[in-house]
Amino acid sequence: MSETLVRDRQVAASEGDVVLVHSSDIHVDDGLVPDIYDGDGAGGLRAVLAAGRALGAQIALLVGDVFDHNRIPPDLLGRATQLLAEAEMDVVILPGNHDPLTPDSVYRRSGIADLAHVRVLGLTHEDAVHFHGCDLEIWGHAHHSYDNMVPLRTPRPRSTRWQIALAHGHYEPDGAVPLRPSWLISDGEIDATGADYLALGHWNRPVQVGTGSVPAYYSGSPDLARTVNLIRLTGNGTVTVTREPLRFDPMS
Repeated sequence: MSETLVRDRQVAASEGDVVLVHSSDIHVDDGLVPDIYDGDGAGGLRAVLAAGRALGAQIALLVGDVFDHNRIPPDLLGRATQLLAEAEMDVVILPGNHDPLTPDSVYRRSGIADLAHVRVLGLTHEDAVHFHGCDLEIWGHAHHSYDNMVPLRTPRPRSTRWQIALAHGHYEPDGAVPLRPSWLISDGEIDATGADYLALGHWNRPVQVGTGSVPAYYSGSPDLARTVNLIRLTGNGTVTVTREPLRFDPMS
């Protein structure tokens, strides 16, 4: 899958691209581990971060349900934290409906939020992170409980050259009767972001959604999609989106 998107807004050309990888629904778990991970509950996270390094990404976007639940045992949580510590890129995490920021959240009881290059929206940053070196803002609303919420409420006005929005929820086209009544995302809400890219999580399959006004993509889960989305914000003002394959190497 490859797509080149030329934004309508006028931007001045500048040297250097901003390269990001997008994944979601990794579901680090000590229980049901997909065979593809060879028994490693953190295998999906390992593969996604390895792909980001191989692709030369500067930033990884992990858009909800990085963990399958908030009861992850200390040894597995420690392994996942170590993988993030060794990411060799900036990481922005949006907690989802499986790993919300409850008092017992994995993000509160691990060292993840202490890693200087890892930002957890809703915890280390309220709802936005600025990368001043590349004139980029990344924003999103974290899940703070297991209750319903509106993932794309109150979109942020643009204050930077580039803006990426994150949302973990269920897309339904405008006018459709929702099959899932929680965490809904509509066409109108997507368009209202005005973002250069909307990174979505909650669906296990990779797909583009919305009207096309804003490039909005689910990455799919690594074990089913077996890809990550690669986003390139180019110096001449275009946005390219491709799906790149994952490698699943056994835990060393």
